[in-house]
Amino acid sequence: MHSAPRALCPHVEWAVAGVLGARVSLDWIRQPAAPGTWRSEFSWQGSAGTASKLASALRGWDLLRFEVTAEPSASAEGERYSATPQLGIFHAVTGIHGDILIPEDRLRAALARSQSGESDLAAELAKLLGKPWDDELEPFRYAGEGAPVRWLHQVV
Repeated sequence: MHSAPRALCPHVEWAVAGVLGARVSLDWIRQPAAPGTWRSEFSWQGSAGTASKLASALRGWDLLRFEVTAEPSASAEGERYSATPQLGIFHAVTGIHGDILIPEDRLRAALARSQSGESDLAAELAKLLGKPWDDELEPFRYAGEGAPVRWLHQVV
C-alpha cells in the first residue's frame, strides 16, 4: 500500500484479511510523498488468482495508491496490479524474470489505433507497459522514514 488516508487503513486490513482468510495487521508509517497518508508493505502467499482478488478488494476506494504482485509459478504466470486515484487500475502479466508480457491482440490493437491516427504508437506502448502508473507511483515507492528496506545480497 503506497498511500492511504488514516481512516481507510483498518478497512484495507479488513479487505486483505477477507481475501486471505486470516487476520491481518499491517505496520503503517507516514507516507512523506503525500502528507496525511500512510503506507505499508505486506508479503503474502496464496494460490493463483489471489493477486486479482486482492486488487479487486482494494480497487473500490478512490483514495488508495497500491500495487499487488504475484510471482510466477509452475502453474501460472506472474501478475502485477498498480492503482492510483487518477489512473485507476493497471494489470499486467509477468514472466519468470519480471518482464511484462503483452498479449498479441493488445499489440495489434495499439498498432491499429496508431495507424488510424487515433493515437501515437509510443503512447500506446507506454500504456501497455504501465508507464503512466509507474511515473505516478515512483515517488511513493521510495522507503520513507521507518519503512522496511529489503537489501539484495545476491543476484542469481
